[in-house]
Amino acid sequence: MNIQNQILITGGTGTTGSRIAKKLIERGYKPRIASRKNPLVTEIDHVYFDWYDETTHNLALENINKLYLVAPVGVMDPSPIVLPFIDLALKKGVKRIVLLSSSLIDEGGPVFGKIHQAIREKAPEWAVLQPSYFMQNFIGIQHSYGIKANKEIVTATQDGKVGFVDADDIAEVGVNALIDEIPHNTNHLITGPEALSYTEAANIIGSVIGESIHHVSISTSTLQDKMVKARMTKDYAEFMVGLDEEIQKGTENRITDTVERITGRKPRSLDEFATIHAHFWKQK
Repeated sequence: MNIQNQILITGGTGTTGSRIAKKLIERGYKPRIASRKNPLVTEIDHVYFDWYDETTHNLALENINKLYLVAPVGVMDPSPIVLPFIDLALKKGVKRIVLLSSSLIDEGGPVFGKIHQAIREKAPEWAVLQPSYFMQNFIGIQHSYGIKANKEIVTATQDGKVGFVDADDIAEVGVNALIDEIPHNTNHLITGPEALSYTEAANIIGSVIGESIHHVSISTSTLQDKMVKARMTKDYAEFMVGLDEEIQKGTENRITDTVERITGRKPRSLDEFATIHAHFWKQK
């Protein structure tokens, strides 16, 4: 096994990047973490990296031939920032790029779409991860406060269903896409084992923690106003509300065998996830 420092993980302290780094280390690799924050594991190779500071890009890419790419978040079109970095990476010897995108974003579409297209067209070896909604959203900034403080999950999805997926399963697919001898050269639509409405998700979480948790479905305009008040840009809030509308239409009501096919094991269910993290919602 080649354990040289040849894999760069942008967003290396984030939800998927930190998990991919941990799993690579467990397999004997020595990935380089690129982020503005220091990683929790101090002995790991870390380089300061800022998407908006091009002077940090060259050093991050030294002696790298594989790249896990997490683009800036909350930006409608990060391609003017990311595409030059991809060109630099390829020029400096990167052969394989694995991009984190989203299940509802098509190649060439908004947000990550142009980056997706560029990687497919330019990278000798590539993969694009397109996960459904993270189970971690229920313990993260998106829904955790509402569950703990108000016993509710607020969306504009109505009864639409989502194939919620654990970030650990996404990371397992990502690790394989990075280290498998044969490049995947494809998009990976990644879901959990079942599609659930937010009402069903709320019932699962409530059952596990012994509380009555409710799904409150609000209008898309109300949700957009809430997002803007939370300092999200208007155009990005419109985009995010559009995703809830797609869920209403049934676009996310699907499951795939990607996790089991790529990793050899079944993805974690929301019931399993909730059981593991029950202590989080019980904290005051």
